Amino acid sequence: MKNATLPPLRVDSALRAAAESVLQDGETLSGFVLEAVRLNIKRRETQREFIARGLLARDEAKASGQYVSSVEMLKRLDESLAKARTNQTDRDR
Repeated sequence: MKNATLPPLRVDSALRAAAESVLQDGETLSGFVLEAVRLNIKRRETQREFIARGLLARDEAKASGQYVSSVEMLKRLDESLAKARTNQTDRDR
C-alpha cells in the first residue's frame, strides 16, 4: 500500500508553540499530529457506534412497547457505579 499524506495545515504561531510545548521526549510534531488524527478518528467512530446503538435501542423499545423510566435507569446506573467503586477499593487494598 502506498503512503498518503494529509493536507498541510496553516496554524498561528501560538498554536504551534502550544503543541510543541507538550511534546514528550523524542516525539516529533508530525508524530503528535498523526496521533491526534488517529485518536479523533477513533473517538468519532466510537461516538457514531454509540449513537447507532442508542437509536437501535429506541426503535426496539418502540416496537416492543417496553421502556425503562429515567428514574429506574438512573437507579441502575447508581448501583453499577457503587459496585464498581467497591470493586476498585477492594483491588486497591
